[in-house]
Amino acid sequence: MRQSPANRILLLIKTEGPQLASTLGERLGISSEAARQQLTKMAEEGLVEAVSEATAGRGRPRQLWSLTTTGNQTFPDGHAELTTTLLTTLVSQLGQSALDAVISARETETLKRYRQEVDAPDMPSRVRQLAAVRTGEGYMADSWQEADGSLLLVENHCPICAAASVCAGFCRSELETFRAVLGAKVEREEHILLGARRCAYRITPL
Repeated sequence: MRQSPANRILLLIKTEGPQLASTLGERLGISSEAARQQLTKMAEEGLVEAVSEATAGRGRPRQLWSLTTTGNQTFPDGHAELTTTLLTTLVSQLGQSALDAVISARETETLKRYRQEVDAPDMPSRVRQLAAVRTGEGYMADSWQEADGSLLLVENHCPICAAASVCAGFCRSELETFRAVLGAKVEREEHILLGARRCAYRITPL
């Protein structure tokens, strides 16, 4: 099904960060003015907001469009409120050890499944396979090789953000899962929970 211009704009900003109206117009195959009109309408709906960014020299500030909290909430959130309530109740009723057991069981099941789906002989291909698996789970992932030979796995969305906000153990568990399934050094360089737009992981062979 063909996406509406508004949905395409939301997706572009979500995956590529704040954008100029002219850039969005080019990507959508419409004029800058048409893109600006669409953005203005979306701003009235509370989905996007414009932020001025100073340019070098004496040029006029650039106007970059980014997602608001409401705009971000148009993407899957894994039933945030229910998840938060369940995890909070679990800890209050059964203790932290019960939540740790849940995280451990999830990690074991996830690692088993990932190892079946991420089996390429070379590291770049394995990272691409992992990105595809994570995209299927709602993380909007992508990967590429950097100039220094390291690999970057980027996740533009976190469908379990509510759970991770309540318990950092979910984020630690995912990091350990990546290391185990890739057989590589994996370091998180950007983190949504720390205010970044995305989660980014640098991957280097052991």
